[in-house]
Amino acid sequence: MNPYTTFFAAAGVQSTMTGLDWLAIALYFGVLFCVAWWVVKSRKDTATDYFLAGRNLSWWVIGASIFASNIGSEHIVGLAGSGAKDGVAMAHYELHAWCLLVLAWVFVPFYARSLVFTMPEFLERRFSTQSRYVLSIVSLLTFIISKIAVGIFAGGLVFSTLLPELQVGPLDSFWVGSVLVIALTGLYTALGGMRAVAYNDAVQVCVLIGGSALLTFYGLRELGGWGRLREICGSDMFNLWKPLTPPGMESTWAPVKEAHRIAWYFNTNFPWLGMAICAPVIGLWYWCTDQYIVQRALGAPNERVARQGSIFAAFLKLFPVYLFIIPGLICYALAKSHTNPGLNAEFFGPTARENPYQVAFPLMVQHLLPAGLRGIVVAGLLSALMGSLAGVFNACSTLFTVDIYNKFRPDASQHQIVRMGRTATIIMVVIAMAWIPVVRHAKGLYEYLQAVQGYLAPPIFVVFFFGVFWKRLNAQGCLWAMIVGFVVGLFRMLVDTPVTLIKGYQYPEGSFLWIVNNINFQYFSILITLISAVVMVVVSYLTPEPNQAQIKSLTFGTTTHEDRSQTRASWGTTEVVASVVVLVCILGAYIYFRG
Repeated sequence: MNPYTTFFAAAGVQSTMTGLDWLAIALYFGVLFCVAWWVVKSRKDTATDYFLAGRNLSWWVIGASIFASNIGSEHIVGLAGSGAKDGVAMAHYELHAWCLLVLAWVFVPFYARSLVFTMPEFLERRFSTQSRYVLSIVSLLTFIISKIAVGIFAGGLVFSTLLPELQVGPLDSFWVGSVLVIALTGLYTALGGMRAVAYNDAVQVCVLIGGSALLTFYGLRELGGWGRLREICGSDMFNLWKPLTPPGMESTWAPVKEAHRIAWYFNTNFPWLGMAICAPVIGLWYWCTDQYIVQRALGAPNERVARQGSIFAAFLKLFPVYLFIIPGLICYALAKSHTNPGLNAEFFGPTARENPYQVAFPLMVQHLLPAGLRGIVVAGLLSALMGSLAGVFNACSTLFTVDIYNKFRPDASQHQIVRMGRTATIIMVVIAMAWIPVVRHAKGLYEYLQAVQGYLAPPIFVVFFFGVFWKRLNAQGCLWAMIVGFVVGLFRMLVDTPVTLIKGYQYPEGSFLWIVNNINFQYFSILITLISAVVMVVVSYLTPEPNQAQIKSLTFGTTTHEDRSQTRASWGTTEVVASVVVLVCILGAYIYFRG
């Protein structure tokens, strides 16, 4: 069963929602409406204002918007479920906050100097127009296939639980909820553009962090404090290093031969080699080169503000460990210790759920929070959902309008470009609604979508990082690295698709396709990274060097003395200290969570 298909469903939240809870939710939507209205009234009819908020975003808005775009409802509940089942193991991904420091100190100077609207546009300046088109199309497809689908999935289930009896004609609560969330989010995104998305994200982050903090506080208070939590959960659940500890040389460096199959992964849940290599590759791609995230930094007025916003986002990224994962451990501890009879019955009673871990977050909402505060937490889940979905709509609109429409219509006026941006957003909304029946009925879809980024991210990571650090690499190497890498990734996706979406479908055991399907997606991602890197280097050295004038200021090897001086002048003591604090917090988490 998909571990997130019931993250709100059957958790009992609907039976405990009160008038105060609905009032809190109504107030939240009222604030969002006021912010969106203010943005629409003050906006300008220019491409820069619509897609990058006039390059006038404050550092705190940039940081909050980056964080809000990253955290979705399924993210919150998924982390809590992982915490209840496996402890702090998934904190490895959340502690990738250091990737945002790479964005702040390494990539922001290049992006700020180039004044680009999109990541494909930067790739065009560094390499070629063909590379821009390839990345634009792949990014659009990735957003539609993965991020939009997951957003709809979460929104429909939230509403189907809160209002299970809601029926509008032939549409049940899942359909009504999905359509409402998509329509409302699409409306303020289309009307207000990046500015509406960013400022609403700032509001949503406050609700999200506040609501989750309340859940953590009430859980620890009922349990008896942090010491009691560690006592009940034991050292294994507080061991962040366990997933990275090889279980033995045989299972570390060679496939494990079993009686009936070959295990092409070292640890089914958290393969240590994948966590150590693949996870940083995906993290650096996501935080440093993905339009969905970087667009907020591009909306800064200058390099310093963009850096400050990225560092602030890195600080906020430390919160999920304590506000989403720890509540999962608290839920498990409350159930195991009989402190909360309701949770104990859900986990260990005679009518216990088949897999209660997957609904740890909503179970805590049901059994711990008083009226009114419950509504704030639910509002936080809705804010996480809408923030992620708004980010997708805005990123897709920008990619399509700037990288495709404007290339074919270079003489288009500012008004026409903005109008096309709104049209593109509406098209994304329609596509999202068309996804609803697929998302609702497909089995195992969420895990499949999570693996998609592992198959498509490596070529993008390679061309951006190698391109910035290695000036000899040229347009031909970049283009072929992306083509070959994406073909290999697409092949794996096609192999996985029937197994994921068709119930009971399997390849003959031991066949080539069976082996491909059973390789852990993280290891396959490492393979794609290596292939892309080799292709890029080999092709680049078999073809002429790039034009040095074209790549001026776009690589470390071609930056001028003036470029370096301007970047150094933008540094401040506050940014350096804040970055050190983030790194110390990450190191401290690894030291503390050692079992």
